[in-house]
Amino acid sequence: MVIKSARLETVCGITSKLPRNDKIEIAFAGKSNVGKSSLINGLLNRKALARTSGTPGKTQTINFYNVNEEFYFVDLPGYGYAKVSAKEREQWGKMIEKYLNNSEKLVMVFLLVDIRHEPSANDKMMYDWIVQSGFSPVIIATKLDKIKRSQVQKNLSIIRKKLGMDSNDIMFAFSAQTKQGRDEIWDFIESQME
Repeated sequence: MVIKSARLETVCGITSKLPRNDKIEIAFAGKSNVGKSSLINGLLNRKALARTSGTPGKTQTINFYNVNEEFYFVDLPGYGYAKVSAKEREQWGKMIEKYLNNSEKLVMVFLLVDIRHEPSANDKMMYDWIVQSGFSPVIIATKLDKIKRSQVQKNLSIIRKKLGMDSNDIMFAFSAQTKQGRDEIWDFIESQME
């Protein structure tokens, strides 16, 4: 995929109405600090289009990035961040659920999990939510550069088992540092858009 243009077009907060877009949407979900912004920046070859932060819980809105004037990347709020009040967490959950259930242009949902750790209860809940909303989540195991090559397959198997993935569910390993996995993710996205 050649990225000719990429810009943040719409930001939706808790009280905002979701935009009625005329282009397809590809959503990215994952807990705080899993590397969603880094993945989006990596896929789009941009340094800081999606804001990355050392502080988890920064994405508190649904952000729509217009890519090539052809489709949207949709960055969903990070979940599972402990320093946020239960009320705020609940509002983010409702916001994500509203989006998954009401977007007419959503065609694909990527769920990001950290390859170094077993998926959390929140990851499993998000996975199940996506499935219940009628999508087959595509898993991206981030932070690939943080583990030894010999651990990769074992860790991917653990993720598959803990999330209760079907054998035909798709999973990619990705490193924001080395960009490993980027081309495979783009090949998959392009294959689904044809």
